[in-house]
Amino acid sequence: MKIGDKIADLRGAVGTDAEIRLRDFKGKYLVVYFYPKDSTPGCTLEAQNFRDRLEDFTKRGAVVIGVSRDSLASHARFKEKQALNFGLVSDADETWCKAFDVIHEKVLYGKRHLGVVRSTFLIGPDGRLKREWRGVKVKDHAEGVLEALDAERK
Repeated sequence: MKIGDKIADLRGAVGTDAEIRLRDFKGKYLVVYFYPKDSTPGCTLEAQNFRDRLEDFTKRGAVVIGVSRDSLASHARFKEKQALNFGLVSDADETWCKAFDVIHEKVLYGKRHLGVVRSTFLIGPDGRLKREWRGVKVKDHAEGVLEALDAERK
């Protein structure tokens, strides 16, 4: 996938009785961020940053969605504990992760494994990829996405 490509109409569970489809966001900017694991320090901080800036995204006509391979039950606990105000897609079958190519080899404590590389994608109202960030560093990332969103909207 490269900048300008049309994003596939993925669907995903965001609750036991709730599902979203990417086509549901046509006409809006969509920020899709991928993170490795619920309730871990970096992932918690990233979620809090998007939570705390959600009103700024909303004012700019953007929706934020988090995606990880965690279960719906894990997402529900994470959302409640962190008072998250946006949807978290449970991608246990890795459909979203594969579509956005975010699963790569990582090294943790000297051991190699396949894992989700922290990444964010900005999708335009036309359903096309506008920006991407791979190997994201959490500090100030949400602010950087807002700045990119402002630049896209000009």
